Amino acid sequence: MAEVYIALGSNLNNPQRQLDCALESLAQHSEIELLAVSHRYRTPPIGPEQPDFINAAAQLRTALAPLALLDALQRIEQQQNRQRDIHWGPRTLDLDILLYDNIVLDSERLTIPHRLMGERAFVLVPLADLNANLMLPSGKTVAQLLANCSREGIVKADSTDQ
Repeated sequence: MAEVYIALGSNLNNPQRQLDCALESLAQHSEIELLAVSHRYRTPPIGPEQPDFINAAAQLRTALAPLALLDALQRIEQQQNRQRDIHWGPRTLDLDILLYDNIVLDSERLTIPHRLMGERAFVLVPLADLNANLMLPSGKTVAQLLANCSREGIVKADSTDQ
């Protein structure tokens, strides 16, 4: 069984509900065990003009291989009407594999650790909720990476945030 960390994000069609549905789908998956979920954060978007995101992170345990897990996450995105029209555009749901055990993978479909996670506070802040001392394959911890990122505009979200 692999220990996996994923990022969750949404900024369309009731983002809090989108994250709730995604977490429910993960918890119900026969080959995924949902271990922990971070706080949720309202974060400014990267890319074109669009609403703020609600972001979180989750810790999973799974027997699925990395690409099979990616397929499962993309099925959940599709169930929630994810459109891939605009790079860094608005979305109902975005599920990204951040870390999968201690492996390093760089394929056409999947890069682990996630390529830009070390530069993105909207990923690192929720990940630090789960384990700030988590060591990445690079030898750096989540806390060390976060120390080099601006947290500007990132605020804890409550359940009424849309």
